[in-house]
Amino acid sequence: MRKQAQSKIFMLSVCLIMLLSLISGCSGNNDAEPAASGQPSASPEAAQQAADDNEVPASFKAGTYKAEADGKDGKIQVEVTLDAQSTITGIKVLNQKETAGIGVEAINKIKDEIISGQTLAIDAVSGASESSAAILTAVEDALKQAGGNVEAFKSRKIAKAGEGKTEQLSADVVVVGAGASGVSAAVSAADKGAKVIIIEKTATIGGASNLSWAGKFYNSSAAVSSGLKVSVEKEISDWIVNNHWRVDAAAIRQYVTKSGETYDWLNKKGYKTTFINFAGEQLHMLPAYETRQPTLRAMLAASVEKGGGQVITETTAKKLITGANGEVTGVVAEKADGTTLEITGKSIIMATGGYAGNKEMVKEAFGFEGVNGGLGQNIGEGLKMSWEAGAKVPDNFGGQMLHQTLARATEKLKAEYAPFEASYPLMLSYLPTLMNVGPSGARFRDEAATLTSVAAANTSAFNGAYHLVIISQAQIDALKAKGMNGVKAPSLPGMPPEFYATFADQFKLDTPWKDADKVFESMVANGDGYKGGTIEELAQSAGLDAEVFAHDFNQYQEATKTGVDTEFGKAKEYLVPMGQSGPYYAIIAEVNNLGSVGGLLVNTQFQVLNDKRVPVKGLYAVGLESEGVLFNDTYVGNGVGLGYSFTSGRLGGEDAAAGALAK
Repeated sequence: MRKQAQSKIFMLSVCLIMLLSLISGCSGNNDAEPAASGQPSASPEAAQQAADDNEVPASFKAGTYKAEADGKDGKIQVEVTLDAQSTITGIKVLNQKETAGIGVEAINKIKDEIISGQTLAIDAVSGASESSAAILTAVEDALKQAGGNVEAFKSRKIAKAGEGKTEQLSADVVVVGAGASGVSAAVSAADKGAKVIIIEKTATIGGASNLSWAGKFYNSSAAVSSGLKVSVEKEISDWIVNNHWRVDAAAIRQYVTKSGETYDWLNKKGYKTTFINFAGEQLHMLPAYETRQPTLRAMLAASVEKGGGQVITETTAKKLITGANGEVTGVVAEKADGTTLEITGKSIIMATGGYAGNKEMVKEAFGFEGVNGGLGQNIGEGLKMSWEAGAKVPDNFGGQMLHQTLARATEKLKAEYAPFEASYPLMLSYLPTLMNVGPSGARFRDEAATLTSVAAANTSAFNGAYHLVIISQAQIDALKAKGMNGVKAPSLPGMPPEFYATFADQFKLDTPWKDADKVFESMVANGDGYKGGTIEELAQSAGLDAEVFAHDFNQYQEATKTGVDTEFGKAKEYLVPMGQSGPYYAIIAEVNNLGSVGGLLVNTQFQVLNDKRVPVKGLYAVGLESEGVLFNDTYVGNGVGLGYSFTSGRLGGEDAAAGALAK
C-alpha cells in the first residue's frame, strides 16, 4: 500500500509540474501599472473643500514622492505628485503583485477616488481590504514625505451621490452573488426565459473561481473519451460512508450523475476547462487566470443582459424582503454610491459564498483559527439574511474547506530572498520525513499525512491554530548539500501549482538549498519560527511544555534509530534521524481555509428549507452555502468545491426559473 501511495504522490507531482506549461501563472504578479480608464482629476467640489480646509503647512514642498506599503501579495510601490496647493494631481503605481481582477481593480478604484475626492477617508473595496489599505498607506506616506497636512486628507469626507435615494427594480429571478455558482445560476435561468438581475458586492465577477485551478465533473465527455470512467454507484456509496452517513444521499447522487453535463455546458458557453487524469481522479483545469472574468462577463452578457436583465456590481445585499405568508419576494441592497435598491423577484437565489472571511463566525462554528485563503468579502451576510427569513441552520453547520498548509514565514522572507529560498519553510511543511508537533510540544500525527492535502490540513487544525515542523542543523546541512533528497523526501512537496510557479525550474528534489542557514535565521528573526541550541532551549523559545516536548522528541529519535514508530506507525523510510546536536529550529505552519461549507439546507431543487424541512417559498441557494448537503462536518473533496459550484448553479438556476415562470 505504501508503494502505491508513493507512486500516486509521484504521479501527482509530475502532473502538477506538467500543468505549469499550461497555466498562465498565478493570478497576481503584475509588476506594471494596472490598466485604468485614465488619470482622474480633483472634482470641483473636492478642490473647493480642499482649499477651504487644507492650510498648506510651511514645511510642505510640492513635487513627486515615492512610497510603498505591504499589499496582500507583496509590496505596492507608488509615485505621488502634489502641486503647490498640496493637491494630489497624480498617482502612478510603479510595482504591485496583487491578484488580477480583485486587488488590481481595488488599486485602480482607490487611487481614482483619492484624486477625485482629495481624501484618504475612503472605504476599502469589498474583497480587497489588504490591497485597499496598502494603496492608502503608501499615499499617506508620500504626503508625509512632502510635509502635507495628512490629517486634513484623512478627515475630508465626500458625500456619496446616492445617499438618501431609493431605486426599485424587478425581475423573475434575482441572484445574490456573482461567483461561479451565481453566474451559472443567472445564465441558466436566463436561458430558460427568465428575466434575471444578478448583484455582486465587489467589482469582480467570478469570486473564488478566479483563484482556483480545477474542478471535478464526474464522467464528463472528456474523461470518458480518455478512458477514465468512475463507477457511479461505488463513488456514491463510498462518499456516504466516508461522511458517516450524515449527508443527503439524493444530493450526492445528483452531483455525481449531473456534474459531467456541466463540463459540456461550460465549454459550450465559452468557459473551456481542460480534463486531466490526476492520478486516477477526474479533474478539469480551469481556463487561464486572466481569461476567466472576461469569459464569465461574456456569458452574462449573452444570456442575462440579452434577455433584458441586469448585472449590477459593487452592490451589497442587506436583507431579504418577505411577504405576509413568509415567502421571499425580493432583496434590499446598497450600491457603492449609497443608493438603496429594492429588487423584487419571484425566485431569489443566494450565492454569496459563505462566511470563511468572518473569523469570529468561523471560530464559533468550527473552532478554527487558521488562515482564510478564500475571499475576505465572504462574511456570512447571505446566511444571516436567509436565517432571518426562516431558513434552517443545518445540523452539520460549521464545516470548512481546509485544504492546504502554509508557512507563516513565507511573505516576509520573500522581501529578503528569491522565491525559491523564501519558500524553504513552506516546502518542509509538506514533507513526511520531519517531526511535527502541536502547540504543547506533543507529536500529534504520522507525518505522512502531509502527503494528502485534506489529511494534512485537518489533522493540524484539530490540534490548534498552528503546528510546528522541527528541523535540526544536521538536516539543514543535508538540504544545503543535496536538496530535499538530503532529508529523503519521497516526492516533491504536494503544493498547489501557484505556490511554486515562480521557481519551477528549481523545484526539484536534488536542487541544493543554498543559504538555508541564513533563511532559517531570518525566519526566527522575523518572529515566524523558533530556534534553540538544545531541545530544552527550543521548547522555551517556542512556548512548548518542556517535559512534553522532550519526551516526544526522544521517543521520535529512538524511532528513527529502530525504524519502528510505536506512537503513530510512521513508515520506516520516512523516519529520518535528526543528528545528535543542535541547533534546532521550529517552523510555524498554519492551515489554509479555502471557504466555509454549507449554512443553508436545500433539497435537490435547491430550494432552501425551514426548520420543518419544508421549502421557504421563493428562496433558493447554490454554491458553498448549499454544499453542506454533501459533507458531514469537514470538506474531504478534491475539486468538488468548484465542480459543485458550477453544477449547483446550473441546475439551481433552471429550477428557480421554472418556479418563477410558473407563478
